[in-house]
Amino acid sequence: MNKNIGYAIALAIALAAPFVGYPVFLMKLLCFSLFACAFNLLIGYTGLLSFGHAAFFGGAGYCAGHALKVLGWPFELGLLAGVAGAALIGLVMGSLAIRRQGIYFSMITLALAQMVYFGALRAPLTGGEDGLQGVPRGKLLGVIDLANDTTLYFVVLAICVAGFALIVRTVHSPFGQVLKAIKENEPRAVSLGYDVDKYKLMAFVLSAALAGLAGATKTVVLGFETLTDVHWTMSGLVILMTLVGGMGTLAGPMLGAIIIILLENKLGDIGTFLAANTGVEWFSTLGEAVSMVTGLIFVACVLLFRRGIVGEIVARFDTRKPA
Repeated sequence: MNKNIGYAIALAIALAAPFVGYPVFLMKLLCFSLFACAFNLLIGYTGLLSFGHAAFFGGAGYCAGHALKVLGWPFELGLLAGVAGAALIGLVMGSLAIRRQGIYFSMITLALAQMVYFGALRAPLTGGEDGLQGVPRGKLLGVIDLANDTTLYFVVLAICVAGFALIVRTVHSPFGQVLKAIKENEPRAVSLGYDVDKYKLMAFVLSAALAGLAGATKTVVLGFETLTDVHWTMSGLVILMTLVGGMGTLAGPMLGAIIIILLENKLGDIGTFLAANTGVEWFSTLGEAVSMVTGLIFVACVLLFRRGIVGEIVARFDTRKPA
């Protein structure tokens, strides 16, 4: 019941947000929140650490952008093209990676993701270093013009809520329970007769598809796709978001994504405000030290919030419950 109230409050805030904040930035927050939740489905509930999720996020962006700009597909089919492209990449990568465990699995996903990066760098369809520019937003169902930022915001919100609902449903389904069993004790899951590799692959592809949905939506929002989204640093960024917010929690990755993206985009403004009000000129240079501040926050979370922010809150409330 408490979770439902929390989700209702979060939804109410999200519905009111575009009338207070900048819709394009808010849509970016939503897309990265979905991306982090998709990654958390794999690491938080299946126990698989992927260093290659940028391949799904950026690859879907290129697929959707090409379908919308070059092929002239409508908005809905463009997003589906992105999701299908990410799922296909996930199927190929997952089929190869799940044959190994632990750090070997992570290194294989990183290596394969770098292959996707260099493919995007060289392929003529992606625009190379210039990226894919001028991606049109199109119309929803051929009727609703998405050129208006506020209109598009509510469409993106609906997409992200649907993606999050799918994750929640998956986690609480019998399939999700098997994934948790694999994470907790894989040999026992094997002894119970479960085809562990099949479940891992299904979780990998589902996570890739949802990450692709986030990436394709982000491309439509911003109107372009660049190599940044397929670079290995994007995979590291989503890991950071998940760990800061709380791995293995439903709301944690969303909070982590909001914190990290806010820091990346608003740290300079915060520094300017502090410099103007405190007289300390050093604060004005904070915008140039985003990576350092983000790293310090990560170190603080590792030392003080081992389960992430939401994870620690949940654990504290659990310890207060009577036995």
